[in-house]
Amino acid sequence: MFQTRQAYIKRFAACHGAAGSSCICTSLPDVKQRVLVASNRGPVSYAFGADGTLIIQRGGGGLITGMTPGVAAVAEQAEVTWICAAVTDADRVAAHQWGAGAEDPAARPAALDSEITDDVPVRMLDIPRDTFHRAYNNVANSTLWFVHHILFDTPNQPVFGQQFWRDWESYLDYNQAFADALAEEALAAGAGSEQAPPAGVRALIQDYHLSLAPRLLRERLGDSAREIGVAHFSHTSWAPPDYYRLLPREVGQAVLDGMLGADHLGFHADRWAAAFLDCCEAILGAEVSRSGCADAGTVGQVLHRGHVTELGVHPLGVDAAALRARAAADDVQAHIAAINQVAGGRQLIVRVDRTELSKNIVRGLAAYRELLATRPEWHGRVLHLAFAYPSRSAIPEYRAYTEQVQQMAREIIEEFGTPDWNPLILQVRDDYPQSLAACVMADVLLVNPIKDGMNLVAQEGPVLSQRGCALVLSREAGAAATLGEHALLVNPYDISETAAALHQGLAMPEAERQRRSAALAAIAAASPPARWLGGQLASLDR
Repeated sequence: MFQTRQAYIKRFAACHGAAGSSCICTSLPDVKQRVLVASNRGPVSYAFGADGTLIIQRGGGGLITGMTPGVAAVAEQAEVTWICAAVTDADRVAAHQWGAGAEDPAARPAALDSEITDDVPVRMLDIPRDTFHRAYNNVANSTLWFVHHILFDTPNQPVFGQQFWRDWESYLDYNQAFADALAEEALAAGAGSEQAPPAGVRALIQDYHLSLAPRLLRERLGDSAREIGVAHFSHTSWAPPDYYRLLPREVGQAVLDGMLGADHLGFHADRWAAAFLDCCEAILGAEVSRSGCADAGTVGQVLHRGHVTELGVHPLGVDAAALRARAAADDVQAHIAAINQVAGGRQLIVRVDRTELSKNIVRGLAAYRELLATRPEWHGRVLHLAFAYPSRSAIPEYRAYTEQVQQMAREIIEEFGTPDWNPLILQVRDDYPQSLAACVMADVLLVNPIKDGMNLVAQEGPVLSQRGCALVLSREAGAAATLGEHALLVNPYDISETAAALHQGLAMPEAERQRRSAALAAIAAASPPARWLGGQLASLDR
């Protein structure tokens, strides 16, 4: 770790050397004795059984799906605690049952989901309901998410008045609760020694829900912060300064300052890291370097308030072996048989998404509609499977968007369906085994987000594909940086271009589709969660 301007310059010279010199950084992980993970949701959640007892189930969301295998791998070498918020009523009961300490996996109740196999202790924070609602729904998901994904209907939104500032106070309280828990766990690691320096503790803080937590944690640690490595990872895209300035000045500065309390900031793609650096320079007036170390995945540094924060790019891939093993399970195989029966030999266009505004489902359906309208040769020969699980139903815009998706689907079926051909099946429910089965069977996989930090479905599809799938991918997905060469890239706003890409994917020769799919799968498998997380840990040891 380096804390001063002089140390920053020395470190910068050591890493980058003279122009044209080779980089001496390494990304090999050196896992330390104690690793703390913090995220809004955790790897497990709870429900009430018929008899009122707690039942454990797999935590939801793409972040959890991507991170859990990596954290489990780290747990084989280090003592790991995962800190998360209690989201449901059952979660709150569980949080009280285990008190302030991390829940012992051995004491967990019966599992509702057979996939829960990790041995990572989980500490759930029972944040007051109103505080959680305002922080999670009103600030994180209705404000920060909308900024990062360029989603605001600017003639009408956003509006920052008294209600927002009350919500912002809740967001601060929410982040303080996490910082308190992280500091308590970090300092407890040194308990028992006379001076108790918590050397070797690493804190990995996740995503936009916890933008303020790195700075708040550093303040709570005081002098001990020098011995504790703090990383923050942004799983979203990042807005350029002109759009980021939609936020009130105090809020925009606080988010940047909060994240710069970390020693290392991670992003999925170079463009998101570059936008963050631009924001630091334009909004904070911070000193920014845009030189990095390719071998270590670093892309720049920010000097702010006497502390240097390093930026790195860590694209998250998938655990190909584990994913294929899961797809071989009986429940997925049963769904594969059912899809085969429904498809009746037709080619399949597949999408798997949350009903979330940035996923651009409505334009994707509109592109399919244009494909059928302009390419009648596909009538009766193609079926679009659109699996969209509900998301953020507490937010009015999301409820309205889900209704819009369903209305568009009905219109397509009414316009093109015949007694012996249903052109579209839309399912708005969370069914993970069915989603895997659809990816296995896809001829064309449609992933067309307006903005996306990475997108795991774009990688899972080719890994699971049995016969090779053509990937129609938005150029605005972070995954386009790694997969773009072998995908069919589209402008997510251009439904005509997307419809043409769907046709190209359906008409693609089998050999070419298999070649592209194999190349996509190899790229996706090259950065599995364990390696991705290990790279971030290694960044804290350089």
